[in-house]
Amino acid sequence: MTIPTSLGRRFRLGAAAVAFSILATGCGAAGSSNSDEVTLRFAWWGNEYLNAQTEKVIAAFEAEHPNINIESEPGEWGGYWDKLATKTAANDAPDVIQMDQKYIAEYGGRGALLDLAKQDGIDTGKLDKEALASGQYDGSQYGLSTGQNAYVIMANTKVFEAANVPIPDDATWTWDDFMDTAAKISASGDGKTYGAAYGSNEADLIIWLRQHGEALYSADGKLDFDTTTAASFWERLKEQRDSKASPPATVATEDSGAGLEESLFGTNRVGMAWWWTNQLGSLEATTGGSIKMLRAPSTDGSSADNGMYYKPTMFWSASSRSKHPAEAATFINYLTNNPEAGKILMTDRGVPTNTDIVQAITPDLKPADTTVVSFLKDISPDIKTAPAVPPVGAGSVQNVIKRFTDEVLYDRLSPSAAAEGFRMEVDEMLSSARK
Repeated sequence: MTIPTSLGRRFRLGAAAVAFSILATGCGAAGSSNSDEVTLRFAWWGNEYLNAQTEKVIAAFEAEHPNINIESEPGEWGGYWDKLATKTAANDAPDVIQMDQKYIAEYGGRGALLDLAKQDGIDTGKLDKEALASGQYDGSQYGLSTGQNAYVIMANTKVFEAANVPIPDDATWTWDDFMDTAAKISASGDGKTYGAAYGSNEADLIIWLRQHGEALYSADGKLDFDTTTAASFWERLKEQRDSKASPPATVATEDSGAGLEESLFGTNRVGMAWWWTNQLGSLEATTGGSIKMLRAPSTDGSSADNGMYYKPTMFWSASSRSKHPAEAATFINYLTNNPEAGKILMTDRGVPTNTDIVQAITPDLKPADTTVVSFLKDISPDIKTAPAVPPVGAGSVQNVIKRFTDEVLYDRLSPSAAAEGFRMEVDEMLSSARK
């Protein structure tokens, strides 16, 4: 999944600033009565499969609510956020918006999203409380989770078998075990197969910090880690390179720009890589083999200390400038709580946070989805509180992590220098956004 560039971020924030000045000039229009026929614009990102699925749930909703028409605005991740910022700036935001947690604060904290907690048409009584909290910012409910995910290591059993390396016990393994396993796979591959891909996602850093009792962000939206701990994160990635547990920097760079079908993991040339649990089905279909999900390694061999957490795959949000807030709330409530909607959406946007919906869809789950539901249940005893919602200005932090990872892997910066540079740059991003 491609994350927008820092240039795109500046454009989005500039457009958002215009949008929020517009929002401040007047109140939102009153919603229409239930008997009026209204049209809601609904924006989301996704592939062809997800688009067809979403159109199906729209048709089901319209059949049940004949006075509400849904106008589809599908898009792709790459251009979705620039387009949304532009429309918000022009006071033309869609009524219902598929939102990512990176931007809950960006949009909600600046007045562009509706506080769903104040909408009578939304029932949150059966939703997981942690999932609810993940869509809250500054005391308002700006999004309802579409479903839960966890960030895990996907082990390609084909690669393990070819290397004659056993899959580790993920309930007790350490980072040393991870490194040793990956190095053995690489050694058997003669430069063609590698043990593990690098983990330079924002979630990788969050998990590492949580294992050390720290966090990327504090509840009040500031950086909340020691620079030496961040440096140890990049030291580990460098060790993966030096021990040949992971590919050379040049190979990793090429791989990061490849689609799944052409990637090292997708072509069965890497044994372990970090993915989100809802991607299991796609990974198995692409590799043509069995993929085993593994918990994150820990520093002490205890799964209770591995720093894993549940993350909302995405959110359902509504524009604060919608002329039909009541109907927008009705649609979001349907997507979140209606069993028929659940049977259409299944787990492609994460495992539903409403346990009634999970029970309703379980008989129809595909094998991979059943595995994901079971896995998320199995790790629940070790899952602690979720990380703080990313603050305003944090939308492009993942790009910064990736850039400093490249600097380390190409020996242009030491891990300590990368950690210091990362902290300074992100702190400036957050400070500028607060002005």
